[in-house]
Amino acid sequence: MKAIFNNWKLIGLLCLTLGLAQFFHEHHLWGKLKWIAGGAAGMNAMDWFDLVFHGFPFLLLLRKVCISFFKK
Repeated sequence: MKAIFNNWKLIGLLCLTLGLAQFFHEHHLWGKLKWIAGGAAGMNAMDWFDLVFHGFPFLLLLRKVCISFFKK
């Protein structure tokens, strides 16, 4: 399992597909972030789950970049 979360190709694929889902109009992640910046009024549990679900690949990417940058 550790090898899966350290694979650059898989993380990149997840960011491009799941992270940027809804390829037309506005991406889910961007819409949710704007909604939160506007006060998150009316957000349900499903909306929060959707934010985590679409944001997880970018968290993996940030983790991988930080590990690679600070690795000695």
